[in-house]
Amino acid sequence: MKFLPSAITTLCLSLALSAPALAHDKDADHADVLDQIDRRYEQTADIARKIWEWSEVGYQEEKSSGLLKDTLKAAGFDIKEGVAEIPTAFMAEYGAGGPIIAILAEYDALPGINQDALAERSPIEGKDAAHACGHNLFAAGSLGAALAIKDWLESSNTPGRVRVYGTPAEEGGSGKVYMVRAGLFDDVDFALHWHADDENSAAARTTLANRSAKFRFHGVSAHAAGAPEKARSALDGVEAFNFMVNMMREHVPQQSRIHYVITKGGIAPNVVPDFAEVFYYVRHPQADGVDEIWARVEEAARGAAQGTGTKVEWEVIHGNNPLLVNETMAKMMDAKLRIVGGVEYTPAEKKFAQKMAKSFDKPKFKLGSEAEIQPYSRSLGYGSTDVGDVSYATPTVGLRTATWVPGTSAHSWQSSAASGMSIGFKGANNAAKTLTLAAIELYTNPELREKATAEFHEARGKNYKYKSLLGDREPPLDYRK
Repeated sequence: MKFLPSAITTLCLSLALSAPALAHDKDADHADVLDQIDRRYEQTADIARKIWEWSEVGYQEEKSSGLLKDTLKAAGFDIKEGVAEIPTAFMAEYGAGGPIIAILAEYDALPGINQDALAERSPIEGKDAAHACGHNLFAAGSLGAALAIKDWLESSNTPGRVRVYGTPAEEGGSGKVYMVRAGLFDDVDFALHWHADDENSAAARTTLANRSAKFRFHGVSAHAAGAPEKARSALDGVEAFNFMVNMMREHVPQQSRIHYVITKGGIAPNVVPDFAEVFYYVRHPQADGVDEIWARVEEAARGAAQGTGTKVEWEVIHGNNPLLVNETMAKMMDAKLRIVGGVEYTPAEKKFAQKMAKSFDKPKFKLGSEAEIQPYSRSLGYGSTDVGDVSYATPTVGLRTATWVPGTSAHSWQSSAASGMSIGFKGANNAAKTLTLAAIELYTNPELREKATAEFHEARGKNYKYKSLLGDREPPLDYRK
């Protein structure tokens, strides 16, 4: 949470040789802005902790969304609720004229996992979801950035608008895709986002495109021992389907990913199930690759149904395009992150981290790296995010900060634990600082804006036409129920 002295700041910026030139020396302005964000740290931590405690899953984030809207409204933002036909989605705007910069905020939790904010495995009785991907931090950090940007626009009398997008159900619900599809980003000049992680990095990392669906098999029930010949097992259909897809794994492109979970498979062994359901994800670096693999998965489902005497139907739940990297903006974000710096642990936090580190197996990052900024690079990430669709609507850039103990994997009890305590809150505060500095640079540097926009249009291609990987379906508001 320290602002680096200006001499070190100058050195860090000079090392980022490929970053766009700053419009002018802003060290003094930076110090004021960063100090202001530090003064709001307790508010950021309080919001992050409340959303962590609620742990509301996709499209059910009523309290989390409400807290963010109330805070922004109290700060003078104009609020639009229930956008894109999603009750927990919103837009909040402040300012006038100038560039429109979007700040993305996520706040959905993951089902099927839960953990207290402790350094050893400690589930919370009665909870069936947790912020194991740190979206409580995402929401709080983005809110902190939006408030700081609002204050800067006001104090500097700079033309421009900051717009917060409250984006539900990133985890398998594709909330942002419906917002893109509804045209809510059509007038946005640039979009900024960030994510919780165990490292500090603004590297240009793209993602995998993906699509998911629930495949539902219908059969005929009968007594499994007394009249098996009268039955047609829906579970047999699911298992045959899974077997065929697993055989297909040998014959798909190397960077593809296919995974599933059986969500319904029957209740009693002596009752042949007449209904079974399996939930599938398919991923590939390109949207067309997902389409090709998906067609084969659908054929496997039809074949499994035919072979087991059952019937099958499926519902596409979500679909995300890959993230479109904008290196002009990424290198700028990298320079801003180096101004802000990493996370410094207190003695109590070090003790927490050391205890948790004992649970890691061959971690990529070691204790101490939370204070470092990782080298800039361009790479392929194997996760997926609905930010990908936003990145095809407007030039988009993000970063990751060390909100978790180095060595932590996302979607784990360790990530959930750190997301609910000061280690996570500090990382969110650093994200707020970096996003704010990036936004100020975009508002004040027309050459940067022009270069980033040109790169965006070139990367999309002249004849680009947006295509949603989830088709024209309505938001699946009950997909987590």
